[in-house]
Amino acid sequence: MAIVELVPVKTRILTPQDNIVEAIAAYAGDNIGPDDVISVAESVVAITQGRIVRPEEMNPCFLARAICRLVPQKGSLSSAYGMQAAMDAEGKWRVTFAMVLGILAKLVGRSGVFYELAGEQAALIDDVTGTMPPFDKHIVYGPNDPNGVAEAIKARFGCHGAAVADVNDLKRAAILGVTVGLNPAHLAQILIDNPFGNASQRTPIVIIKNYAQAARELAAG
Repeated sequence: MAIVELVPVKTRILTPQDNIVEAIAAYAGDNIGPDDVISVAESVVAITQGRIVRPEEMNPCFLARAICRLVPQKGSLSSAYGMQAAMDAEGKWRVTFAMVLGILAKLVGRSGVFYELAGEQAALIDDVTGTMPPFDKHIVYGPNDPNGVAEAIKARFGCHGAAVADVNDLKRAAILGVTVGLNPAHLAQILIDNPFGNASQRTPIVIIKNYAQAARELAAG
């Protein structure tokens, strides 16, 4: 019976001068088969897309400085710069309105409303120290068109599929982009233990070996 195996792929530090598909070809191309799924870390995809900014290049507005104080300190939007980044991405008034409604919702026992209403980037932004060096001095946005990135990876390598994943060491996994036919919830469960290297490991690519073969055998009973 086929065994699904997670194979982290070590790379050099990837930068905005890199293309994520070409990086996969350089570091993992010889180890990708037709039954495999290629997963890539969303923060590295975003970095290669140039979706980064240094705090000193920003000028947080009064609302960003005020609203960020309402976010728990562990959150990326708890700094004025992180909050300004969310406002730049999703709109100042949308984020402000979401915060007001989020506070009101908490008063009646419902949490998470702010992130439901503030837009996708509000949940994806990594504040400084939120990603790997040397980009731990930057604010990193979520990637552009993660579904398109996944499809481009699949087309280049002829693998079973691809995914852009947001995974951390707190056993939280989300699939931001995925090729048609793959189950995002299943992939998230496979990646839940975070096989991606977030620091000196430099393993932003993880090949899920034998994924399709294992799925076929499971379906056949």
